[in-house]
Amino acid sequence: MSILHHVGVLALQGDYAEHIDMLESNGANVSEIRLPDQLDEVDGLIIPGGESTTIVQLIDIYNFRSKLVDMASKGFPIWGTCAGMIVMANELTDKRPSPLQLMDIKVSRNAFGRQIDSFEENIIFSGVEGEIPAVFIRAPIVIDTSADVEILSVEEHLSKPVAVKQGNLLATSFHPELTNDSRIHKYFLSMLGK
Repeated sequence: MSILHHVGVLALQGDYAEHIDMLESNGANVSEIRLPDQLDEVDGLIIPGGESTTIVQLIDIYNFRSKLVDMASKGFPIWGTCAGMIVMANELTDKRPSPLQLMDIKVSRNAFGRQIDSFEENIIFSGVEGEIPAVFIRAPIVIDTSADVEILSVEEHLSKPVAVKQGNLLATSFHPELTNDSRIHKYFLSMLGK
């Protein structure tokens, strides 16, 4: 019998609805998170893709920053996809936005170019069997990591990490929620309650 997890999806901006659909189709109980106190009611959080500068501005307007930093340091699972990876980074190659510094990663925004340069590629993701379809849309890339960060996937053309994990924290450059493949969502669900 599987444990029903209660997952929060940060619903301030971006493609949170697609994450919610994917999670619900895998039996998770999902809440849209719009206020910091709602984080106390969930077992983990997804920070979706969208516009990273806008997401960070809204995180600060709604006073999420200190609570997210505190919860992450205490083992609360958080997964950032695309813009979410930028939000979670320790350092960016750009001056904006000001990331939450949750993970020991340095990230370059829009590393693959503009919207028109978006593409899909099958990747290998450590811990998941077989190839995974990965959708890259104005995607960031990991430039550098500390020794504490586990590299789960590398994009073959740039030979840089596009999926990383550090303890209870997961970040992907790509959008698993825009495919029909739910294996990375299941991977995140497996991180909850550990």
